[in-house]
Amino acid sequence: MKRAYFSVGLTGGVGSGKSTIAGMLLRHGAAVIDADAIAHELTRPGGAAIDALRVAFGVESITAEGALDRAWMRARAFADPATRRALEHLLHPLIRESADRRAAEQSSAGSPYVVFMIPLLVESGSGRDRFDRVLVIDCTEATQIARVCARPGIEERTARAILAAQASRSERLAAADDVLFNEAPLPEIAVRVERLHERYLELASASARAGV
Repeated sequence: MKRAYFSVGLTGGVGSGKSTIAGMLLRHGAAVIDADAIAHELTRPGGAAIDALRVAFGVESITAEGALDRAWMRARAFADPATRRALEHLLHPLIRESADRRAAEQSSAGSPYVVFMIPLLVESGSGRDRFDRVLVIDCTEATQIARVCARPGIEERTARAILAAQASRSERLAAADDVLFNEAPLPEIAVRVERLHERYLELASASARAGV
């Protein structure tokens, strides 16, 4: 079901640069709702998902500080599709509820449109139902691997396992209304993002006039 405000679902594979592009849109005035940031809040010590995670995956899934042990969970989720699905089934409704609430608040405060940064948007199959536009941040697999391996504690084998667990590049591109290929120098990317922002302002304005 579409929302009362104009919404953009921003997605892309791991290492594609979603956060960079979302940050640029934020600086242009869009509201940005980060599903990963919400997931971290839910799984930190005292987070709303901790008790359910402990029941579902055992006490070993929780650190001594009371947070989700992300390394422990990542190793098991990418090795076992059933574990990954169970984790998503537990977290996704909580993330969506929080994201919708925050987006409504941002829209009421005057944001011209709302960007939902959702890594697994295509995998969830809900892009067409939930958002007015789907923006895919794209790059080659080689670039994804290089970027992910540059992160602390992630080796190439783990990076490839993460890619294998996500939708394929072709699947993401097939779901896109807009595609930004994120391998150019940042100044060039910034120009492309500004054009997208202007386009979204036009679409949001037209949607508001139509009462959609």
